[in-house]
Amino acid sequence: MTTLAEPPTLWRNGDFVRFWFGESISLLGTQVTTLALPLTAIHAFGATDSQVGVLRFLQLAPYLGFALVFGVWVDRARRRRVMLGANLIRMVLLALIPILHWLDLLTLPSLLAMACAIGVASVLYDVSWMAYVPALVEDPRQYVDASSKLAISSSASDVAGPGLAGLLIGWLTAPVALIVDAVSYALSIVSLLLIRRPEPRPDPAARRRLSVELRDGLRWVLGTPVLRALAVAGLCCNFSMITVWTMFLLYATNDLGLGSTTLGLIFATASAGGLIGASLARRIVARFPVGRVYLVAQSLLLLGPGLIVITPGPQVALFVLSFFVSYLGLGVAGVIIVSLRQSTTPQAMMGRMTAVFRTLLFGGGALGGLTAGLLAAAIGARGALIAAAIGSAAVVPALLLSPVIRLRRLPAQ
Repeated sequence: MTTLAEPPTLWRNGDFVRFWFGESISLLGTQVTTLALPLTAIHAFGATDSQVGVLRFLQLAPYLGFALVFGVWVDRARRRRVMLGANLIRMVLLALIPILHWLDLLTLPSLLAMACAIGVASVLYDVSWMAYVPALVEDPRQYVDASSKLAISSSASDVAGPGLAGLLIGWLTAPVALIVDAVSYALSIVSLLLIRRPEPRPDPAARRRLSVELRDGLRWVLGTPVLRALAVAGLCCNFSMITVWTMFLLYATNDLGLGSTTLGLIFATASAGGLIGASLARRIVARFPVGRVYLVAQSLLLLGPGLIVITPGPQVALFVLSFFVSYLGLGVAGVIIVSLRQSTTPQAMMGRMTAVFRTLLFGGGALGGLTAGLLAAAIGARGALIAAAIGSAAVVPALLLSPVIRLRRLPAQ
C-alpha cells in the first residue's frame, strides 16, 4: 500500500514566513484604524449615527465598484508589485490624517474622502494577496496550513488589536493613533521587498477584452456550485457582522456611554474566539467532514448576535460572549472557505475569483454599515440591533441547502 508523503512544513518556506510576518503586523495595525476612524468622526466632529454609517459604507463601497476590474488587472500583472503600491498608498493616507488634524485642517468631508481612498487601496491589496499566496505555497496540500496560519494572525490581531487600539486612542486621541497603522504598512512593505521567490510572469496571450475576462471570472464563481454557495453565504454573513458591529459601536458609545478603552477590551476579549477557532481549524477539518464543520461554524457566526439583545443595559459579559461565539465560528469557517476557494480555482483565474468574492463579501459589508447607520437613526441603536439579530438567525436554515455541507474533504486542485 502506497502512502503519500506529508507535505513539507511551511516554516521552511522563508518567503511565506516573511509574507506572513508582514501581513500579521499589518492586520494588527488595521485594528487601530477600524476603531479610530469612526471614533475620530464621533469625537472630533460630533458625527451622527447616519454619518458614521456613511463612513463605514465609504470604507467598504470600493469593493462594489472596483474589485471586479482590479481582479482582471491582478491576473494580468505580477501581484507583489501591486501589493507594494497599495500598501504605500494606505501608509501615506493614514499618516496624512493626523498631520491634517494637528494643522487644524481636517474636516469631516475630507475624512470621508480619505476613508474611501484607503478603501480603494485595500481592494487592490486584498484582491492581490489571496491570489499571491498560492504562488508562495506551491503544494496544494499546504493550502489549509497556509490559510490556518493567516487566519490565526487575523484572529490574533482581533484579540490584541481592539485593546491596543482602545489604549492608544485614549492616550493619543483617535486621529493620532492612526500613525500606528501607517507604520504597520511600512513594515509590510519591507517584508514584501525581502521575498526572493520569482513570481511567474502572466501569459500575455491569455489577455482578452476586459468584459470577456470579467465575464469569465463571474461565470467561474457563479457556475461552480461550491463557490456560488460560499459567495452567497459570505455576503449574508458579512452583512450581518458589519451591521451588528456598527450598530453595537453606536449603541455602546451613544446610549450606554462606554469609553474607547472598554470597547477595545470587549472586542479583544471576545476575539479570542476567533483565535481559538483558527488555531483548531486544521485539526478539526482533519478529523470531521469539512461540510459539517462548515455548517456548525457558520451557524455560530450567525446566531451569536442574538446574545447581545437578550437583556437591556450595559451587560459587558454578555457582549463579550456574543462576539466570542461569532468570532469562534468565523475563525473555523474562514480557514475552510479560503482553502476551498484556493483548491477549486486554477492559478490563472485566482485574481478574478478573489475579486468576485471580495465584491460580494465587502459589498455586503458596505451595505451593512450603511443599513446600520440609517436603521439606528430611525428606530434607535438597540431596536436596530434586535432587527439585525433576527435577520442574522434567519439565514441559518438556508445553509442546509448548501452543497458545501455535503463535502467530506477538500477537493484536489
